[in-house]
Amino acid sequence: MIFESLPLADAKGAILAHSIRLPGRMLRKGSVLNEEAVTALGEAGHEKIVAARLETGEVPEDLAADRLATALLTPLIGRSRAATGRVNLFAEVPGLLRVAAATVDRMNRLDESVTLATLPDYAVVAPKELIATIKIIPFAIAATTLAVAEALARQENPALTLYPFRPYKVGLVMTELSGMKESVVQHTVAATEARVAALTGTLLPPRRTRHAAGPIADALRALLSEGAEIMLIAGASAVVDRRDVGPEGIVGAGGRIIHFGMPVDPGNLICIGAIGDKPALVLPGCARSPKLNGIDFVLSRLFAGLPVGPAEVAAMGVGGLLKEIETRPMPRADAPAVPRAGAQPRARPTIAAIVLAAGRSRRMAPRNKLLITGPSGKPIIVRVVDNVLSSSARPVLVVTGHQADEVERVLAGRPLRFVHAPDYAQGLSASLKAGIAAVPPECAGAVVCLGDMPLVTGRMIDRLLAAFDPDEGRAIVLPSFRGKQGNPMLWDRRFFPEIATISGDIGARFLLSRHMEQVAEVEMADEAVLRDIDTPEALAAMPKRF
Repeated sequence: MIFESLPLADAKGAILAHSIRLPGRMLRKGSVLNEEAVTALGEAGHEKIVAARLETGEVPEDLAADRLATALLTPLIGRSRAATGRVNLFAEVPGLLRVAAATVDRMNRLDESVTLATLPDYAVVAPKELIATIKIIPFAIAATTLAVAEALARQENPALTLYPFRPYKVGLVMTELSGMKESVVQHTVAATEARVAALTGTLLPPRRTRHAAGPIADALRALLSEGAEIMLIAGASAVVDRRDVGPEGIVGAGGRIIHFGMPVDPGNLICIGAIGDKPALVLPGCARSPKLNGIDFVLSRLFAGLPVGPAEVAAMGVGGLLKEIETRPMPRADAPAVPRAGAQPRARPTIAAIVLAAGRSRRMAPRNKLLITGPSGKPIIVRVVDNVLSSSARPVLVVTGHQADEVERVLAGRPLRFVHAPDYAQGLSASLKAGIAAVPPECAGAVVCLGDMPLVTGRMIDRLLAAFDPDEGRAIVLPSFRGKQGNPMLWDRRFFPEIATISGDIGARFLLSRHMEQVAEVEMADEAVLRDIDTPEALAAMPKRF
């Protein structure tokens, strides 16, 4: 690949190396310059541009990423379209992800131009969750390099395999000793039910019995007759030996003990057995807590249909230290019971939604456009807010001003927060600044939604949230339709101070030209992101589905 500063006369067909803002449009890095783009650059005063040219035997980044993604696909794993040399792979069903580290390492060692990043091995994933991303670093790579990468991806041991969770019925036996508090029993049931439900299973009505082998065996047999496919024993006292009452109860019900103990802390004192082909576990005491512990390692594998024997348990030591100590605290209190990515739960950034509903609706006067009721019977602002609430953005902040009482009345009962902009009459910037100032400090950013755009769906907003990644240079995300930029816009928190300086009847869009390298556009299949209702004509032109 030739990378150089080119005279504009020689730029046609080259790949633009850096984004360039032109009057009324932006040429994004990675785009192939056609005659129209070259002309526009010349009219804007550019004489040279930094660009790349492909050489013989090279494959463009998007085509290379697309081909490699196709080679990596296995059942139950989906993919995105290639863009800027990147393809994301995601889970299609809830399950357990296995990652062949050796295959991934070989691919990443092949050439610096090819990269594959994945979740950890044994990650618990939900539908549509990102599990891997392919990125071609330069604008093009050698066809020979791509061919080797494809061959590695197609080898017998695939880099990525998703084992779907099976909706097992789970039985729970709880033993009791004199003086045991009822609250302990209830906490155990709640924590167990949450674990089972997170893995797509169903918890049968729990059975309570004395802390003795015979009653435990009777309860296990009863659960088997009720269709239990996995059985759990929560002892009033922790199991300390293979011959303790819990393991003896398994043996008494016709079962066997497979392994006692595990190199995961908390979770050391677990006993793994089976009755026929049905797993039967004596839980460690930490299983009463919803915090991440050893039982989560075992249950996720069982629900995925994977074996859990002595060899598998022994391999859980790396990453198995979960216990907090004074010198290495870990926020386990906030950790989910089922790990989202192996032993270390991953947290997605929290993004707030700001709905601007403070304007005076001057172009629709004397009516307030936000309170106009459509054929569905909902005022426009209600439809907008309901769409936002159907997205993943939280919390939802509604900025009020003009006719605030009426706006709050029609939105009553919804899980949102009202923010009043007392100086709303000064223009759009006043409402925007009020909303930005109210975003909680734990939010990484905010998506700013206009109260007069009722065709923008929650799914569209979620696509913006999915594209947000400041570390990858996508700190400002906005939708587009056929090349035209629309709304809503998602802003990283780093831009909040800059937004707070805006004045007059304008929004923050003019800031885009200052931060072009941080802007990501998400192309939508619907013009909804361009359509607002601010005049009677715009209202009349709304599609019938509105």
